[in-house]
Amino acid sequence: MKIQIAESKEDILKCREVLFELRRDLDKINFLSVIEEMIQEGYKLAFIEEGGRAVAAVGFRYVQFLYNGKHYYIDDLSTLPGYRGRGLAGQLLDYVADQARNNGFRCVTLDSGYQRYDAHRLYLNKGFTLNCHHFSKLV
Repeated sequence: MKIQIAESKEDILKCREVLFELRRDLDKINFLSVIEEMIQEGYKLAFIEEGGRAVAAVGFRYVQFLYNGKHYYIDDLSTLPGYRGRGLAGQLLDYVADQARNNGFRCVTLDSGYQRYDAHRLYLNKGFTLNCHHFSKLV
């Protein structure tokens, strides 16, 4: 299956269902405008389409930190339930890693909730390592 980058409103809307699968609390009304704003800020949304809708998607962005240099950070990775187990998320992870390598970046990073055991198994199988805890504070 071909990996595409969402570049139009139509492409973004194709990804809506698969992103809502991961981010159930997303604002459904402002979804399109939020994604468009994120794209203006450097967010990229790659997806695999079947039957006119995205069945798997990954959202990622360029960041640079002192401790690991230039890299892509994966914000979102999701596959519709009926399409899980087919290797689509793995293909998307490989795609982001290839993009990072092609840009001379040192790594790809992501955060994942403690309860997402299946996702953790995929990340570990794809060569990711557990190297820190991510902390956040609501203000």
